Amino acid sequence: MTEIDQAKQAVRDRVWRRLIDGGGAPDDSYGKIPGFYGTEATAERLAELDEWQRAVTVKANPDWAQLPLRIRALKDGKLLYMAVPRMASLEPFFLLDPETLDVSAEEAADKQGAARVGRRVGVDDMRPVDLVVCGSVAVSRSGARIGKGAGYSDLEVALLIEAGLVTEQTVIVAPVHPLQVVDDEIPETEHDFSVDYIVTPDEVIRCANPRRPQGLVWGDLSAEKIATIPVLSARRRAVQ
Repeated sequence: MTEIDQAKQAVRDRVWRRLIDGGGAPDDSYGKIPGFYGTEATAERLAELDEWQRAVTVKANPDWAQLPLRIRALKDGKLLYMAVPRMASLEPFFLLDPETLDVSAEEAADKQGAARVGRRVGVDDMRPVDLVVCGSVAVSRSGARIGKGAGYSDLEVALLIEAGLVTEQTVIVAPVHPLQVVDDEIPETEHDFSVDYIVTPDEVIRCANPRRPQGLVWGDLSAEKIATIPVLSARRRAVQ
């Protein structure tokens, strides 16, 4: 583990404990993207943003914390791309189109529901993404964020950047509990992206100068990581 990895883990540990001890999330939230209290209010606050209202396509993680936002996206008529858990497919996203769904938005937006009714798609079959909702453990007021350490959000965004589907015009949002917002800076590496907005149940924080990677940073990926993610294995073979 590098010094940056150790520093990130220290932030995670501190925020998980602060969130749980402060009553911001259930006791079993340690080690997870927290399903914090106030997710519904956060979704409503995000939906008030002009950037949300203009968005036609939304990409979101499958975490429980983002469920109200996924439901809201479908109810608002947005095309929703939901990441396949752990990117365990050559087609690492579910496509949920509210115009063709024959189940409720609540059922389709659920992790199990999306697996039943969503269509798996690869980046070649996707439309440009207007807004990304990313699960986070902690986020600084400057927009730096960290997840639980598996790196899937970074990889998903990097794939979409390489495909030209996430650009500087794409808005990236971190919906979190106020206790997940830290005043200290979070260390970043080449593959990390930062967010345009932090949204809590209480406020919207605009982050200046969000950073985007150029795409996949192969040097930061272990052979084991590549081997366990089908789309990465295929891309690695294609460039060798």
